[in-house]
Amino acid sequence: MTLTLPLPLAMEETFQPARARLHLAVGAFVADEVTLGQAADIAGISQTEMMRELSKKRIPLHYDREEFAEDLQTIAVLQQRLNHGGHQ
Repeated sequence: MTLTLPLPLAMEETFQPARARLHLAVGAFVADEVTLGQAADIAGISQTEMMRELSKKRIPLHYDREEFAEDLQTIAVLQQRLNHGGHQ
């Protein structure tokens, strides 16, 4: 999708496309409209870089108990695979 927005001239001269994508991604993440991964994709950066950008702006990650439980379950499955030589 291509998005065209009118900007004040001063902002147009300094507001680069990468910065605009980052601002859009952060806003969508804060509004809980996208996941961390989706926000990173919008911004065109890695999830680690996205977490760094959110941290700079003191924006907490959306990470609740349910997501934590899912991550623990994934870790347990991966650990079991490693213990069995990588075979399922």
